[in-house]
Amino acid sequence: MLVGRTVIVGITGGVAAHYLPELIGQLRFRYMASVYVAMTPAATHFVTPLTIATSIGGSVWTDVFAVADRDPLAHIHLARLADLVLIAPATFDFIGKAAAGLADDPVTLLLAATTAPVLLAPAMHDTMWANPILQRNLATLQSIGYQVVPPETGLQATGDVGIGRIASISTILSALNNLSETLPRPSQE
Repeated sequence: MLVGRTVIVGITGGVAAHYLPELIGQLRFRYMASVYVAMTPAATHFVTPLTIATSIGGSVWTDVFAVADRDPLAHIHLARLADLVLIAPATFDFIGKAAAGLADDPVTLLLAATTAPVLLAPAMHDTMWANPILQRNLATLQSIGYQVVPPETGLQATGDVGIGRIASISTILSALNNLSETLPRPSQE
C-alpha cells in the first residue's frame, strides 16, 4: 500500500535514530515510496544528515534558518507533499513539544503545517516511557488523530531492560502500511 506514496520522515534526537537509514532504505526500495526527511538539530548528533541524504537520494531539511536549504517555506512544501508523516524516534522532548503545539525546528514545523496522517514511533528509557507527563502528552496527540506504534521491551542504551526500545523496523513499516490503507489510492500517472 505504500507504493506511490510520499512519506515524510521526521527524525528526532534519540539514540534509536541510527535505525532510520535502514528503515528509509526499505521504504524507498522495498515499498517504492517517495521519502523526504526533516531532522531536528538534536537528531544530527545521532545520525548525520549526509547518511540520511544518501539513504533518500536527496537533501535533508535540518535547519529552519539555513540559507543552504534555499526554501524558507520548506515546512509548507513538505507538508503539502506528504501522504503520511512518520516521526521516529519520537522522543520524550519531541512528544512534549508537539503536544504543546510548539513549532521551532524542522520536524515540529512540519507537524504544524501537515494535514497528512501522522505515525509516532516513540523511543526512550523505560522510566521516561512510564512518566505520567509523557502519557498525558501522547494521549493529547492521539486525541487529535496521531497514531502511535508502541515501543518494545528490550535492552536499552543504559544496559537496562524495559519498555521504551523503538519498535522494530518491520513493525513500523507494517503500521505505516496499515495507515496507508486508510487513504485513497494514489493516482496512476
